[in-house]
Amino acid sequence: MIPRLSTNLLIGALVRKAEAEGGFAAVLSKGDESSGSILVILTEKGTNPRLYERLLGADGLYSWQLALTAETDKSLEMSDFLARRRRFDPDLWVIELDVPSAERFAADMNSVG
Repeated sequence: MIPRLSTNLLIGALVRKAEAEGGFAAVLSKGDESSGSILVILTEKGTNPRLYERLLGADGLYSWQLALTAETDKSLEMSDFLARRRRFDPDLWVIELDVPSAERFAADMNSVG
């Protein structure tokens, strides 16, 4: 069995990593502290939001996958997506991270968990 971080610890690690890199982090909705699903909205200076989801692979390891991108005029689409997911999964965590280099941060998220 592969040991896993609790969701609460992973959220804390992502928030601290974003803040350490000069970014901003906000928990938009809390889910189950030990095993809730996670969606991360990554932005860079408040623009170009990208939604990443932590998924369990066939190899038993988690990885972050790009779930949705939204242009500024399509932000309603992202909020609708989040509302639907939250309605079907009350254990879902949603966090927003505004970081200086969103693409690099997204690549680094797999090293966090």
